[in-house]
Amino acid sequence: MTDESETRNVRPATDVERSDPRAMHAANRAAWDQAAERYEGWFDEAVALIRAGGSNLFPVEHDLIGDLRAANGGAGTGRAIHLQCAAGRDTLSLWNLGAREVVGIDISPRMLELAARLTDATGAPATWIEADVLDTPHELDGTGELDGTGDLVYTGRGAIIWLQDLDAWAAVLRRLLSPMGRLVIFDGHPAEWLFDADEEGRWIATDYDYFGGAEASRGWAPEYIDHLSVAEDDQSWKFARAWTLGEIVTALLGAGLRLETVAEHPVDWWAGHRDIRPELRGRVPLSFSITATRGD
Repeated sequence: MTDESETRNVRPATDVERSDPRAMHAANRAAWDQAAERYEGWFDEAVALIRAGGSNLFPVEHDLIGDLRAANGGAGTGRAIHLQCAAGRDTLSLWNLGAREVVGIDISPRMLELAARLTDATGAPATWIEADVLDTPHELDGTGELDGTGDLVYTGRGAIIWLQDLDAWAAVLRRLLSPMGRLVIFDGHPAEWLFDADEEGRWIATDYDYFGGAEASRGWAPEYIDHLSVAEDDQSWKFARAWTLGEIVTALLGAGLRLETVAEHPVDWWAGHRDIRPELRGRVPLSFSITATRGD
């Protein structure tokens, strides 16, 4: 993992900033609008993948999601809802995996412009909603209910750290689920920030504060978004928080969800630890997954 202090301006979030989650999310909107420049460069690749019937999801996600055509007692997956969908490649992967319809929700209008273009290029049955995930609408404009219609509600890699109110987020997840729907989460493990590689590719401890809360930053790690045409000092401040696994599980339980599985994985989902020697990989949890139902 690259030392982010070399690639980003980083500071702790102030108490005033922490008191207003939606204001921090609004800052993230501006930052992700800028980051859409990188996704634009991957657009043709995304079109080719979806047209070929492919999936951008990891094998572990395929295992968690299962056969969407056989879900719900053989009735199949009618609607898959993807929160924090970015430019839509993972969302349309759910369509290729068997969902008859997909809905993607994201805070960044520029990301959703790319998602809409991807829909036009592939003919996928997709609906895109621009919203702070905490303000996910209860209905689709002119087409009926959204609440209670998610046969699959999915949130994937690199999503949870951008949230600043887990209780409100968990409540949205639950209200979107259909009575027989499943929630699938696969994301980076908060403990991954506690470890890095030394010069010989061995695991070493960092000085990262696991319980430190939100931080503000400008710029992006090379393994993630990399450099943009906008100079780092001119980029928007954005707010991330490595919620502990306990905080995530507690929020889901507090919303009334019934957890089925909670698992930890050595999967390095963003190549942040690619400098670790191959024989030493698999010793540290770098990602986690949770599956749940509505809990009625």
